[in-house]
Amino acid sequence: MGHEPLMRAGHHVDGRIENDAPAASGEHPDPAPERSRPTRPGSSFAGLIRAVRPRQWTKNILVAAAPAAAGVLDERTAAVNTVLAFVAFSLAASGTYLLNDAADVEADRLHPVKRNRPIAAGIVGINTARSVAVVLVAAGIGIGFLTGSWRLPLVTAIYVAMTTSYSTWLKNVAVVDLGLVAAGFVLRTIAGAAAADVPISNWFFIVASFGSLFIVAGKRHSEFVELGPDRAAHRSTLREYSVEYLGHVRSVASGVTLVAYCLWAFEKSTEISGIPWYELSIVPFVLGMLRFALIVERGGAGAPEEVAFTDRPLQAMGLAWAVVTAVALYVS
Repeated sequence: MGHEPLMRAGHHVDGRIENDAPAASGEHPDPAPERSRPTRPGSSFAGLIRAVRPRQWTKNILVAAAPAAAGVLDERTAAVNTVLAFVAFSLAASGTYLLNDAADVEADRLHPVKRNRPIAAGIVGINTARSVAVVLVAAGIGIGFLTGSWRLPLVTAIYVAMTTSYSTWLKNVAVVDLGLVAAGFVLRTIAGAAAADVPISNWFFIVASFGSLFIVAGKRHSEFVELGPDRAAHRSTLREYSVEYLGHVRSVASGVTLVAYCLWAFEKSTEISGIPWYELSIVPFVLGMLRFALIVERGGAGAPEEVAFTDRPLQAMGLAWAVVTAVALYVS
């Protein structure tokens, strides 16, 4: 099939791949036979915890964006409902991760990194993953009703439906896949607005939408570079994309994002006098986008959430932006 360097001969036992052949030349053997992984005490549970990807819950901090921009996070009800939105989306998102990994198990086994995911590695069974996914999705949607409104559950359900459609079919449609992944970020911001019952300004929506597209295009670029000639075996749309095209998407998305953010900042600055905090927030915002663009060019943005955890300059820029913006919204 053209992927022999990434696979080993084997057969299936209880949903796992058992290796019969030795590791290919130059390939590091697994530290233990595949069959031993699920039988270690607690290994299946630990694998399930890994499979729900708690580190990616950082994406759900976006639910606080709209309430923060509206200046209501210092109000108890809005703050509590924003936390509920975070929990709801974290549970629902984890459920969709399990469904996605169960659907992509064969493709993930061809990926140099994703082959180590618990489901692809056989630590967590496919049926187990799907059962837990249903529970998590139901819990995520149900928690939304604690806000006292149907809006957050509806947004959460739309996110689950969209993500499931992406995993089963639409991820194979070029351009549409970029838009749907970006839409997942945007729905998080909408969920926060729905939970806190605040409106979303036109500028905010534009920044959220095109900023998300910028990040997703950067992720695809890094995958394109990282996977090399075998990229299409893991993600079929990478066969249709090129470095130049993805660069064009990033240029358009970043340009619209920066212009929209600047217009929002100048518009908000007319509401206050004194130190131009909103205008000052433009500096770390622009620097943060440029820093991420540099990481993309190096091929290191295949997992944007990991970049947020590891890149110190980007963290410093993000913190500076958060502080300046918070002062503008809540102090000045």
